[in-house]
Amino acid sequence: MSDSENPAPLQIPLHNLHSEAGARFGTFAGYDMPMRYEAGAVAEHEWCRNAAALFDVSHMGVIEIRGDERALALESIVPAALTELAVDRSRYTFFTNEAGGVLDDLMVTNRGDYLQLVVNAGTKHEDLAHLRSAIGDRVDISDLLDTAILALQGPQAVDVLLPHAPDLNGLTFGYGAEIHIDGATAWASRSGYTGEDGFELIIDAAHAEELASTLLSDERVELAGLAARDSLRLEAGLCLYGHELTPDITPIEAGLLWAIQKRRRTEGGFPGAETIQRQIADGPPRIRVGLTSDKRPVREESLLIDEASTEIGFVSSGGFGPTFDGPIAMGYVPPGYQEPGQSITAVQRGKEIPMTVTELPFAPHNYHRG
Repeated sequence: MSDSENPAPLQIPLHNLHSEAGARFGTFAGYDMPMRYEAGAVAEHEWCRNAAALFDVSHMGVIEIRGDERALALESIVPAALTELAVDRSRYTFFTNEAGGVLDDLMVTNRGDYLQLVVNAGTKHEDLAHLRSAIGDRVDISDLLDTAILALQGPQAVDVLLPHAPDLNGLTFGYGAEIHIDGATAWASRSGYTGEDGFELIIDAAHAEELASTLLSDERVELAGLAARDSLRLEAGLCLYGHELTPDITPIEAGLLWAIQKRRRTEGGFPGAETIQRQIADGPPRIRVGLTSDKRPVREESLLIDEASTEIGFVSSGGFGPTFDGPIAMGYVPPGYQEPGQSITAVQRGKEIPMTVTELPFAPHNYHRG
């Protein structure tokens, strides 16, 4: 295989910082990413639950949309209500296809005179092309910006950041503010992907190392890699694109009705609206559920079967939950199999593993809602 067919992974702006910190790297979405550090993923997970963990997610994409019709134009390809989105407010949504499936999930922030989109690393180039094809004649769409994204997560994150950015005092979950640290400007949103309180900081890549070093100089902050980020989001019951969300899975099946505001549920006007409206009215053909086991962790793509050994669904994500202190998973099952306490079976490498349907999340959310 030629190098062009198997290119070397890309590097994020802080690659050297992570290397010097003892990171163990792995390829994710085409990038060489820090998966864990010397303390290990479980220790990093627990540090996030108890103090403040710093995650580097600079592989993700940041796009800006400008123009008088920016909110209306974007509403034509996502099911979120954006025309009434307050300034400095963020909203979670997804690009949908004509079948109602999810092409990607993303965060949209009203930055006043433009919309800021944060999209997934593995789909960011396709997302940019999709935006330009669908609404590029109505709005101005930037290229992928040269940014770094640092997520400071955990119960002590706010105490770490406030001395450097007092404007964040009183900011609640889902809102953001422009801050100035070490002479550089960053966008700080009170949000995250761990279930804990915290902030996601978007900054020009050239200033990222100074910001990271400032935060890491606080003894309450430790670096954490993608392995801990994944176990944290799994315990929080949060969807991961390519697992709980795919072009074949609708937001209703994924339990994300809350992310489609009432106006959009009624009026439609986005790809796949007919399918999604029908599933809202009649119920989806399958449902995302939590799963636990007393035996061992089950992994994605394991089949789920009923008492008659009939295939009923699949595991979308699975692993060990350090806070939960046991194997946990999420998967999809038909209506009738979603009640907490119900027993089903996972089949992994030919072995049957008893599973129990469980309410999500596995660990409570600690977002600061004011």
